[in-house]
Amino acid sequence: MEKKKTLRNSAKAVIIRQGQILLIRKADKDGSYTVLPGGGQKFDETLEQALKREVLEEVGAEVEVGKLLYIREYFSEKHEFAFKDRALHQIEFFFCCELITEADPTRANELDSNQKEVVWVTLSELEAVNFYPAAMREALSHLESDKSPVYLGDCN
Repeated sequence: MEKKKTLRNSAKAVIIRQGQILLIRKADKDGSYTVLPGGGQKFDETLEQALKREVLEEVGAEVEVGKLLYIREYFSEKHEFAFKDRALHQIEFFFCCELITEADPTRANELDSNQKEVVWVTLSELEAVNFYPAAMREALSHLESDKSPVYLGDCN
C-alpha cells in the first residue's frame, strides 16, 4: 500500500522576551518535548493570518507578526519521526512575533495534540527541554548576530 503524500505549509512564532522564548510543552509515548507555537496554513489564509490564528488557538495570545527569520523543510521519511500511513513534506516559516496580549492558556480554544502547557524557557536551556526542531537551537543562538541563513534546508 502506497503512503498518502502530503505537502503542508506551517507558520511558527518566535516570541522572545527578556532572554526567554515562548514554547508549547507536549508529551507522547516517548516523553516530553517542546515546540514553537504555530501550525498549518489553511487554503484561504496568508501565512500571517495562519500564525495569528494558531497562536491564539494554542497559547491564548494575540501577536503582531514581524520579520521572516527562517524557512525549514521537513521530509518525514528522512527523519526519525516518520509516519506509518503518510509521507509528509512540510515547509515551515518562522516569524519573529511580539505579544499584543499575554499568553493565557484559558483563552486557548484549540490545543495541539499532546499539548500539556505553555512555558517560557531561557534560550540557553533549549537542549534541556528537548526542543524541536533541533536544528533551530543553533539558528536561535545566532538570532541577534544574524549569522544563520534564512533557508535552513531539510533538517530536524
